[in-house]
Amino acid sequence: MNPKTPRRGAPRRGEPSARERLVETAIKLFYQEGIRAIGIDTVVERSGVSKSSLYRTFASKDALIAAFAEEQNRRFWQWWDELVRRFDGAPRAQIDALFAGIAEQIASPQFRGCPFINLATEFPSRRHPGTAIACGNKKEVRRRLRALGREIGARDPRRLGDQLALLIDGAYGQATTLGAASLKRELMEAARLLIDGQVTAK
Repeated sequence: MNPKTPRRGAPRRGEPSARERLVETAIKLFYQEGIRAIGIDTVVERSGVSKSSLYRTFASKDALIAAFAEEQNRRFWQWWDELVRRFDGAPRAQIDALFAGIAEQIASPQFRGCPFINLATEFPSRRHPGTAIACGNKKEVRRRLRALGREIGARDPRRLGDQLALLIDGAYGQATTLGAASLKRELMEAARLLIDGQVTAK
């Protein structure tokens, strides 16, 4: 075989691999329509990847779900890190930016709830590989918010972080059930009230 000739089925330079296409398709379909509602055949059809390639890449649908969760988690933390980096050294501004960013996500017409809560709802067993990633995401959110609480001088940063995390998940739920109208204002105000109650004015 000519070394310059790509193998049959191999992606050309710059093209997404079969794995990337499958995961990207899963992200769109699983998030918009639900994981249990989407079968492997639909993912194969929409991705343009053959079923044999899918099973060479993922041993089962659960493995694809785990890859979906991993990529959603990676994107979430990339978004978080880029946002807080804009306000490096100003933790209060970082918290405000995070809540404003979450409010903007919730207001998007494509919003279908928190993907991690959705996943854990569909697969409640903590032993499911995708659910384990979803739960890990929520634990890390609390950990990071507790750390921000310490940085702003909260009297009880652990409690503040947990309350802010609860507020975020409550906003996800309200936007899913009642809509996002006026939610940004209420979300930002609730976060400020929690923070002000923990930080002594100087």
